[in-house]
Amino acid sequence: MASQNQNLFQAELVRSAFGASFTKLDPRILIRNPVMFTVEIGTAVMLAVTIYALATGDKAQGSVVYNFIVFIILLLTLLFANFAEAIAEARGKAQADSLRKTREETPAKVVNTEGGIFTKSSAELKKGDVFICEAGDTIPTDGEIIEGLATIDESAITGESAPVIREAGGDKSSVTGGTKVLSDQIKVLVTTNAGESFLDKMIALVEGASRQKTPNEIALTILLAGFTLVFIIVCITLKPLADYSHTPITIAAFISLFVCLIPTTIGGLLSAIGIAGMDRALRANVITKSGKAVETAGDIDVLLLDKTGTITIGNRKATNFYAANGVSESDFIKNCVLSSIADETPEGKSILELATEKGTPIPLSIKDDPKVEFIKFTAETRSSGIRFNGQSIIKGAFDSIKTLSEKAGHSFPSEIAERVKTIASNGGTPLVVAENNCVLGVIELQDIIKTGIQERFDRLRKMGVKTVMVTGDNPLTAKYIAEKAGVDDFIAEAKPEDKMNYIRAEQAQGKLVAMMGDGTNDAPALAQADVGVAMNSGTQAAKEAGNMVDLDNDPTKLIEIVEIGKQLLMTRGTLTTFSIANDVAKYFAIVPALFIMSIPALQALNIMGLHSPESAILSAVIFNAIIIPMLIPLALRGVAYRPIGASALLRRNLLIYGLGGVIVPFIGIKAIDLLVSLFF
Repeated sequence: MASQNQNLFQAELVRSAFGASFTKLDPRILIRNPVMFTVEIGTAVMLAVTIYALATGDKAQGSVVYNFIVFIILLLTLLFANFAEAIAEARGKAQADSLRKTREETPAKVVNTEGGIFTKSSAELKKGDVFICEAGDTIPTDGEIIEGLATIDESAITGESAPVIREAGGDKSSVTGGTKVLSDQIKVLVTTNAGESFLDKMIALVEGASRQKTPNEIALTILLAGFTLVFIIVCITLKPLADYSHTPITIAAFISLFVCLIPTTIGGLLSAIGIAGMDRALRANVITKSGKAVETAGDIDVLLLDKTGTITIGNRKATNFYAANGVSESDFIKNCVLSSIADETPEGKSILELATEKGTPIPLSIKDDPKVEFIKFTAETRSSGIRFNGQSIIKGAFDSIKTLSEKAGHSFPSEIAERVKTIASNGGTPLVVAENNCVLGVIELQDIIKTGIQERFDRLRKMGVKTVMVTGDNPLTAKYIAEKAGVDDFIAEAKPEDKMNYIRAEQAQGKLVAMMGDGTNDAPALAQADVGVAMNSGTQAAKEAGNMVDLDNDPTKLIEIVEIGKQLLMTRGTLTTFSIANDVAKYFAIVPALFIMSIPALQALNIMGLHSPESAILSAVIFNAIIIPMLIPLALRGVAYRPIGASALLRRNLLIYGLGGVIVPFIGIKAIDLLVSLFF
């Protein structure tokens, strides 16, 4: 399913990109930024000059052919700049179209107030309706399961083939329209009106054209406006110099100066860079609600991560068996196996795995013995186990087993009590095992830290990001896990208000904070955070509160999002550096060539040794046009990011893109001049 979605995405991308670029010129280019507005005006003036020269035969402004060539190149500059943005936007539109494929009109089996069932279209469903879905049905719209449990295929939305379990109550009750029920039956309460479903909102969000400008982008636009104004003033002041030196400067030359000396490169790619940042998040299966969210991710100072499933693997694992005094280890392990043989939880399975490693056989046949009664875990007893032949073997929480043992008249072994404290202080979970309410020993369960998570936190630390672990564990356990995982801080026994207060305290110090969550209890903190990433499997409240939604339900994705944001900022910075360096090189190409005949002293500045003023202008304009499409792949892909400091990053930018931005135009303009000079 994931590959089918990808193929559809690629097909729509090609169609949308070429359709948007070559069938029409995007009208927003007129007001996109001051640089491209200047290019647009220059192109229009050049067309007027060409038509005037053609109609009157006036040669004062150069030949008609030369002016027409300049006009065509300026028009290509606009097309190339629009093409960069069109490709980036087309990625979002292609993804939106692929999402629309999953939103088909689906018949819904609606339950009326009398309990009867009738069918109506999913488009007619409204908030508050209740419908039933059985195995094989497609869920018609978003809702909350109010009765039942089912296995659901969400691959149409997430691309993940593994089914998930959704059930009434808790944080796993939310279902999304367009997904498919694979087993059982559920009754669902509609939580949105037609056109307001999560899928509808995702489709609207991925349309790149709706992206808002971010504060950094606005600041860069102001900078570009300043550069544009400065270079226009420079060009205007050349007129008195030209008159003084009796150097004729045509309108084509002035327009070429305007277009070439202002930062056209970054101006043409600016919007594409921002949209491409959203697209990179989209290709990582993260829906972003604005470009600001992606860019803010690149500037965050504090990152809140849930312990379970993010820092740890999410399931505790048995690591040791500790028998009480007078109980042999082999007998204790056998009783641990019996108490866990019907336990289908990951913890129960890990107990059997550890027992197998220690050479204890697993008597699976006991499951089919009709005389055996299995004791299921409940929140009240906090224990589970087995009864047979008048014997009961149970395992459970320390305080629960201790209470049962003491009520039965047995004393709790002091060495086991000490072992329980040691396990808890080491961040583990103790499970006490008892036979007929007499304590036999304790099983140690430990949260397993994910492989490589410390390295990832080190990478974030190098970026200047403080990591904070959020957990419901007691402070002692939380501290142990935090130290072992390498996070900078932790919030233990975390309640919704604790998370939000922590975020507010950091923001009060001028810091940007990001966090992830999936439950309704996370909604306040997700809304408060500068970057809030909600899991697609989470509740509707969480998804509404955050400004990003991770379709893969991978909590560690937040780390990738931070890198995507930093890559966006870095790409914009490197291309800005390259563009300004380009302008310097083009200045040395055009200005000396214009005045070298009238002012021979300028020969020293004619570093490139260009053939003539006409060939110099034409070569610079051609280079200015072709450099934009050459940089489109870089703008869309982004500059390779490395977690290095700001000063090191500045040096790297100046060395690679600053120096490169000077050298490349010298080589490119000279090569074009050699070719153009053949016709002059």
